Amino acid sequence: MAGKQTRGRQSIEMRQIKNEDDKLVRFSKRKSSIYKKASELAILCDAKVGVVIFSPKGRPYSFAHPSIESIANQFLNQNPSQNGGANTLIEFHRLRVNELNQQHKKLVDQVEADRARGELLKIMTEGHSGKGWWEAPTKELNLEELKQMKAQMVELKQNLQSSINKRYQGAPSIQGESSKKRNNRNIGQV
Repeated sequence: MAGKQTRGRQSIEMRQIKNEDDKLVRFSKRKSSIYKKASELAILCDAKVGVVIFSPKGRPYSFAHPSIESIANQFLNQNPSQNGGANTLIEFHRLRVNELNQQHKKLVDQVEADRARGELLKIMTEGHSGKGWWEAPTKELNLEELKQMKAQMVELKQNLQSSINKRYQGAPSIQGESSKKRNNRNIGQV
């Protein structure tokens, strides 16, 4: 039987990391492992634990059980709050719920706007026997629909112009300069 093939777990020399990106990655990994150990200590030993860490960029991060205020008060020999930080926890959850409600409202508004746009597009394309939106009979459209159709045509024109310009810039010059100008002028009149 051959001997051990690997060197096993080696200790890492403790020295400051010079590369900023490596430093931030290492900080992030080590921070989460410290939080995990602090959480284990709080759960297994029913201990009050508080950890405050400042990142290399100066941002504060903290972990505490039951709350950072109760830990700090006890550490500073002040009177701990009667409810052990429950008010702080409730306030945190109330703020988080408000934030989530605002995000929900924005998403609902966006869905409604998309639904309205889809309905408008459906109306514009229905009854035109498979024709495109640009072929819709304009006499049947109201002012808002006409404005939207105009905006779509302007956007289409800009996209076409941009695409043509990119192709002319990337392609070797086959045409003379005067024919390029004539093509661009014709496209601009669309």
